[in-house]
Amino acid sequence: RRPPRSTLFPYTTLFRSFDSDREQVIRRARDAGITKIINIGYDLPSSERAVELAMKYDSMYAAVGIHPHDAKGCTDEILGKLERLAQNPKVIAWGEIGLDYYRDLSPREVQRQVFIQQIELANEAGLPIIIHNRDAHGDILQIIKKHKPEYGGLFHSYSGSWEMAKQLLKDGYYLSFSGPLTYKNARHSVEVAINVPEDRFVVETDCPYLTPEPYRGQRNEPAYVCEVVKKIAELKGLSYEKVAELSTRNAKEFFKIHG
Repeated sequence: RRPPRSTLFPYTTLFRSFDSDREQVIRRARDAGITKIINIGYDLPSSERAVELAMKYDSMYAAVGIHPHDAKGCTDEILGKLERLAQNPKVIAWGEIGLDYYRDLSPREVQRQVFIQQIELANEAGLPIIIHNRDAHGDILQIIKKHKPEYGGLFHSYSGSWEMAKQLLKDGYYLSFSGPLTYKNARHSVEVAINVPEDRFVVETDCPYLTPEPYRGQRNEPAYVCEVVKKIAELKGLSYEKVAELSTRNAKEFFKIHG
């Protein structure tokens, strides 16, 4: 089944792995009922690419930011360029930013510093933030408490516990679910999806990564996000159409997308 035509899902098609068939990918997404697209940056070149795509396609929007993996290469010059990109009216969020203590591709102190800098820039730009959190729950919570995202925050591909989720929800944050929710070993995310309020979640693909079942092992693409919708519908005892409607409404509310 297809979601209602108004369905909006955050995802990315800006990776070079889509260069050869981007138009077909967009067409398949449209055929699946997806009419609005959010491409999320992770460094300066991808953020610039996200804005380019947003300007090319009416249905696309962009988020700009430096992922914690790339924090070690972040400079004041790069942040300044991101700040200018954020002035584009089709840039609707700052991200993907945060902390990643699993791969530790940037020194942790540098990750924390760059995360804080970007929260402050997002506040100045009037944008919500998209948060990456992997094995860094304590430091993430400490930072966003001390340096509050004034325009809201969304935890991308949420993987934490329900206990942590309850605190985040209490503080006004949104939670996003992606392909891992459909995996057989999913545990924390399943509990969170069951209990998350209907007005505080969205779905995403994180493509080309985190491909949901039954496509796991293939390159992920936007149309596959429908599998995440199906899983949430199953877990919450709602119809597929209802979950699509809720996610659309919540995403538009969080990102301040009109129409």
